[in-house]
Amino acid sequence: MIRRIANLFRKIKEGRPVVGATPADVIHRENKWRILRYRPDPEATPLETEPILLVPSLINRHYVLDLMPGKSFVEFLVGRGHDVYIIDWGTPGDEDRYLTFDDFCYTYLGRAIRKVAARSPTGKTHVLGYCLGGTLTTIYAALDSSRIASMITLAAPVDFHDEGLLSTWSRLPSLDLDALVDGTGNIPWQLMQTGFHLLRPTMNLSKAVYMLDRAWDDRFLDGFFAIETWSNDNVRFPGEAFRRYIKELYQRNLLVKEKFTVAGRVVRLSEISCPTLAVSFSHDNIVPAQSVEALLDHIDPDMGEVLELRGGHVGAVVSSRASTSLWPKLSDWFIGEDATLLETSKLETSKLETSKLENTPESKKNTSKRKTAAVEQAS
Repeated sequence: MIRRIANLFRKIKEGRPVVGATPADVIHRENKWRILRYRPDPEATPLETEPILLVPSLINRHYVLDLMPGKSFVEFLVGRGHDVYIIDWGTPGDEDRYLTFDDFCYTYLGRAIRKVAARSPTGKTHVLGYCLGGTLTTIYAALDSSRIASMITLAAPVDFHDEGLLSTWSRLPSLDLDALVDGTGNIPWQLMQTGFHLLRPTMNLSKAVYMLDRAWDDRFLDGFFAIETWSNDNVRFPGEAFRRYIKELYQRNLLVKEKFTVAGRVVRLSEISCPTLAVSFSHDNIVPAQSVEALLDHIDPDMGEVLELRGGHVGAVVSSRASTSLWPKLSDWFIGEDATLLETSKLETSKLETSKLENTPESKKNTSKRKTAAVEQAS
């Protein structure tokens, strides 16, 4: 025990591990948010595939998907040769309290999808949305799937009337949402974090015990401190967007009822026209599997698949096990959809070329000769 504690203090003195370290360049910046494009891995063979746009939650930093070397989904995708982009939502200021749900879901996300899709020869991009980012992606895809090659929703709530505590608490009559938003402007991240901690009141204690038990392992400690850095680096939620998010989705569940509107249009999940993979985790206490998988009840069965894996809301995405279970499955799914898209494109090109040949003057002349010969033979 003494050696473990001594090693723990040594690691603490070294400082926090570097997070979000995969090299990237900013390709677009607007208000507080920006789009990052990760630089290709010089040792990886570039895939002839569509780009991938990652959409994180509004209330968490984007680098949960690029936690640290060896625990980075982004690093894994880049290492496989994918062209990877991500939205960094930034930090809202007091002046952003009046940003609406439509601003994020339709204006900002729509612009990001168009910017990334424009860099592809086909004018399309894959999109992966994590948690609330997956909900935003789902809603946008229902409005316009034309530039989305395929979509993965990762632990993203769709049916908000599930059996989870978060859903139950959000619907309590004692929750005065308007007073909360009017009084705070942007919802403080400390308040939201406290709510998440109350879902598992003993979580901090169990983490401390587990950390002491593994304090001899430097690699474990690096990963532990990286996750703790991210989980305590949260941002405020713009008030007007939060008000509508809770009222119309958590409380009234309008999305699955097809009564939710964005930009003046009714969001109909049945109109999602891109291949979709809904990923849920069996021990997710924030977004239960039933909330995620409900998406498949509303879209074309030929378009949707479900993947349920073991793990929690965050752990399943950033754990060492993810590099051999979740990440390869997601990458392979994107590659498979690219192969399908390529075959479809070839078939359409072949049909177009055949149609052009049939409409050439020479082709029409031959067709006319065949018709004349047929008439003469008949007579």
